Amino acid sequence: MHPAPSVIAFTTLSGLGFGLLVFLGLGEPAVTGWTAFWFFLISYALAVGGLLASTFHLGHPERALKAFSQWRTSWLSREAWAAVAALVVMGLYAAAAVFLGTRIAALGLIGAALSLATVFTTSMIYAQLKTVPRWNQVLTPLHFVSASLAGGALLAGQITPAAVLLLLAGMIQLGHWRVGDARFAEAGHTLAGATGLGRPGRIRAFEPPHTGPNYLLREMAFVVGRKHALRLRLVAAVLGYALPIVLILTPGAGHALGGLAVLCHLAGMLASRWLFFAEAEHVVGLYYGRHGTRG
Repeated sequence: MHPAPSVIAFTTLSGLGFGLLVFLGLGEPAVTGWTAFWFFLISYALAVGGLLASTFHLGHPERALKAFSQWRTSWLSREAWAAVAALVVMGLYAAAAVFLGTRIAALGLIGAALSLATVFTTSMIYAQLKTVPRWNQVLTPLHFVSASLAGGALLAGQITPAAVLLLLAGMIQLGHWRVGDARFAEAGHTLAGATGLGRPGRIRAFEPPHTGPNYLLREMAFVVGRKHALRLRLVAAVLGYALPIVLILTPGAGHALGGLAVLCHLAGMLASRWLFFAEAEHVVGLYYGRHGTRG
């Protein structure tokens, strides 16, 4: 799939923002007043900024509001409703914490649950797609949720939970790559099956379906070199998970190392999200002879 910057920014930033809202809703850290204001400002900037970035990938961004009408069948619509509900509830919770100096625990718990639900619905937009076997697996929602919680714990300054969640998220990330690499073959998609020609012999395309680039080639048949993908996986694993753990567990680590850990995690997650889309193999690629990574 084409790794569009808008969806990379959307899945990365909104995941961090809603992850931080989860911890703020749980009272970790238990902040009020101006301290709470800055925490909520960061979380809303990331969450709302990510959601706004996603609209740039729409052909008609002005029609984004129509997504709310399809909640019965569309995970995108469910994500929209969950995001609005989470932001409204956490907005009320934030207002009480900032202006009244009090934290309403019940409201925070509801907001945290809605924030986590928003990340889950985002993951299901991709996990539901049987036409993209790499995404169509149980580790996809686990990857999104664990990465969001790990990033949220980092931003909330929760050292021990952050270290544990980063380790867990890193393990799930490795599992997602490992399982994903075999998913297309396991799904059994072939050109013979796609064309309905059965198995009279080796089926191959005589000529490409189109003489020039088109929408399907641009969006659905992106190919990334295998060596390039392996390097980016190493970058994502080290910057996104391993290095932040080392930085926050360094004896005497203060705000400087904590901030560096957040920046490293953000860079690693951007690389991870780029690979998430670039390595995804849509079945339509079979028609064009573009399937899988290339060496």
